[in-house]
Amino acid sequence: MMGILLRFLMALVLVFATWNPSGHSYLHWLLRSLPDITAPLAFTGVVLLIGWVLFLHATLESLGFLGVLLAAAFFGTLTWLFFDQGWITAENGIVTYVSLVVLAAILAVGMAWSHLWRRLSGQVEVDEDRDQR
Repeated sequence: MMGILLRFLMALVLVFATWNPSGHSYLHWLLRSLPDITAPLAFTGVVLLIGWVLFLHATLESLGFLGVLLAAAFFGTLTWLFFDQGWITAENGIVTYVSLVVLAAILAVGMAWSHLWRRLSGQVEVDEDRDQR
């Protein structure tokens, strides 16, 4: 369970570091710095890009397109339920923050899916060796 939580926290950091409505994010920093690109700005951009590629690749490989759609439907309807029940309200831009958390949750599920699948089914997923096709 700690591995799943760690993946979720890493996804939250990636998503919120890239952009968030507070004004303190990589994209805000980039837009304030244009047209002058500094080494720290470029390095941070490359690190974030690597993070996005890792998370997106792992999510698409483990869940597939249909799985990503189902995960989005699951978290989207869960969010709708929370709003419908009044557990969260659409005040002060909370919808944006909830959307970013949902995106991080989808990425975290994609990163942890093999572990979840093994726990739920008792089966181990094995990737095909692409070089032997």
